[in-house]
Amino acid sequence: MASRKQLDVHRGDQSPQKWRISLGEDVFKSFLSQGCPTVHKVFDEGSFFSPLLFGKFFDPSDAFPLWEFESDILLSSLRSSGQSTVDWFQSDKDYVLKADLPGSGNNVQVFVDKGKVVEISGQWRQQKESKIQDWRSGHWWEYGFVRRLELPEDAADWRKIEAYVDNDVHLEIRIPKDLLDGNPQGNEIVAAKDSEGGVN
Repeated sequence: MASRKQLDVHRGDQSPQKWRISLGEDVFKSFLSQGCPTVHKVFDEGSFFSPLLFGKFFDPSDAFPLWEFESDILLSSLRSSGQSTVDWFQSDKDYVLKADLPGSGNNVQVFVDKGKVVEISGQWRQQKESKIQDWRSGHWWEYGFVRRLELPEDAADWRKIEAYVDNDVHLEIRIPKDLLDGNPQGNEIVAAKDSEGGVN
């Protein structure tokens, strides 16, 4: 029986040290070569949390401007080989992201950082006793996964973002657009702002 659970979307937590260690390409290749099946499930090329998702290496802890690209173009090679379970698109009202999670959806958290970045993260392995209390502050890929995405410029108030998990596997995030109180000229104003460098 299908089940859908709504996730809380948190304001960026007070952990200034998180994601301070970048995942480099050489380190990632060495880590992936260990051959752990769970590691491959989390980080293989078609995974939403893989540094190789977009065709070339990109640290998923760095914010990526996802909605500036068409998913059909960015994921074309993965889709042709049936490797990707990720999709994103936009409608007149919102931006939508859909992706399969590498583990139980109960382990996923969604944060919005400073109203500009949406962050999806979770743990695939429990952290052993360590001087570092927060797994995100060290070599985070050894314990968890993350994908940080820049919010579009016309996104509405972050408190209106909705996140769901279907059947503990399928993640869906909806980011409403700021329709300027229903003003049909909203898109034109945004376009003018972009072209002129600001609206007086």
